[in-house]
Amino acid sequence: MRTYRLRTTALAAATAGLALALTACGGSDSAGGPTANPAAAKSADKQVSTGTVTPSGEGASAAPSAGKGTGTGTATATPVKAGSSGKNTGGTTGDSYAYTHPCSARNLSVKVTSPTGAPATVRVIAVTNNGSTSCGLDYFPTVGFSAKGAALGLQATAPGGLGGAPAYPVHPGATAYAAVDLNPSGGNGPVADEVNVLADKEHMPNADGVSLKLAKPGSVADPKVGLYRTNTRDALSAF
Repeated sequence: MRTYRLRTTALAAATAGLALALTACGGSDSAGGPTANPAAAKSADKQVSTGTVTPSGEGASAAPSAGKGTGTGTATATPVKAGSSGKNTGGTTGDSYAYTHPCSARNLSVKVTSPTGAPATVRVIAVTNNGSTSCGLDYFPTVGFSAKGAALGLQATAPGGLGGAPAYPVHPGATAYAAVDLNPSGGNGPVADEVNVLADKEHMPNADGVSLKLAKPGSVADPKVGLYRTNTRDALSAF
């Protein structure tokens, strides 16, 4: 099992007014993904096929073309199995390459789904690598919220003590999933109709964030975001 690296300073619990400038584009659901533990990699397609939680689409952002927010098309995730043609062990498609090469926003598509079978306050962020090489993300995405285009000044709290160098490998065509609970305590809060996502705050500027419409607006109070995982089911247990 790979030992997580601890960043030298604690993560900030919240950042008011997350500045995210990109707007959502069309997309489709994706499945499968990388493994955060190369030594114990399992077949992602088998993991996705089990469980009772299934995603339903809300908003999606296609990967920008040549750095511009104009990309269109559908991203199809292809799970990479350990030892399959060497893709999980070396070269530019292996985990070791991903750990030293942060993901570029131009090669990513981001979407938010409302999983069937999950609490009504929960959404899942899906980040797909549309590039031809593996890349690395931080342990979790940065997630903020907006209402009618205005930031609410609320940011989802992430697990503390994690960050730094790319820590989560995403193979070509694979997807990383992170669950977000808008209101885990059921408290009173403003209603958000958009979720603002920056896939990797450690290695991307705020301008690389995307704003995605929520099909089901929800009240936001003390929101939380979990770690990236290989499928929706595991993401929901990673808070």
